[in-house]
Amino acid sequence: MRLLLVRHGQSEWNAGRVLQGQADIPLSDLGRAQAVALAPLVAGLAPDRAVTSDLARAAATAALLGHADARREPDLREIDVGVWQGRAISDLQAEDPEGYAGWRAGTHRPEGGEDWGSFTARVAGAIRREAAMEDGTALVVCHGGVIRAVLDAFLGLRPQHILPVAPASLTVLRLAKDSPYAKLELYNFRPGNPELGAPD
Repeated sequence: MRLLLVRHGQSEWNAGRVLQGQADIPLSDLGRAQAVALAPLVAGLAPDRAVTSDLARAAATAALLGHADARREPDLREIDVGVWQGRAISDLQAEDPEGYAGWRAGTHRPEGGEDWGSFTARVAGAIRREAAMEDGTALVVCHGGVIRAVLDAFLGLRPQHILPVAPASLTVLRLAKDSPYAKLELYNFRPGNPELGAPD
C-alpha cells in the first residue's frame, strides 16, 4: 500500500506559533490556500480512498484536496499536549527549554498530556488498520506529530531526528503486507519553496 500523508494546512494557531495539540482550531486563510495549491499533486497520485483526523483543520484540508467524504478517524488526532495547549511556543521555550526540547524529542510529557509511546501506538494502530483494508493508495490527512509518529513506528526514525513537516506538505511511504516496516518515498514536499522551519 502507498500511504500519502498530508499535514493539514496552516491553522489560525499555527500562524501565531501557538501549541494546539487536540484543540479544534480552524484553518487560516493561508492554510486554505496551501491546501488548494497541494490538491493537483494529490489528485495526480490518484488515491483510492481517504481518511482524516476528526479535527476540523484536518477534515477541512481533506475537503479542499477533493475528499470531503474522507472517513474521520479519532486515532489520527494530534498528540494531547495537556497544560501546554494554547501556549505560545516562544513562552514554553523561554520558561522550560529542557522540557520543550524533551517534548520535541519524544522524551518529555507535559502535565496532563499524552506520552510519546502511547501516542505512537495509537497512530500506528490506525495506520495498520488502514493497511489491512486493501492494497492501493490511501490518502491520510492528519497532523505534524502524527506524521512523526508514523515515521517512528514504521521507519524507526525517532522524533529528535526529524524536522517538523510543513503545513499542507506531502510525505509518502510504501507499506508491504508481509513486513512491519515501510519505505520512505517522499518527505515534506510542498509545491513552491520548501519550508524547513515549520511550526508544531
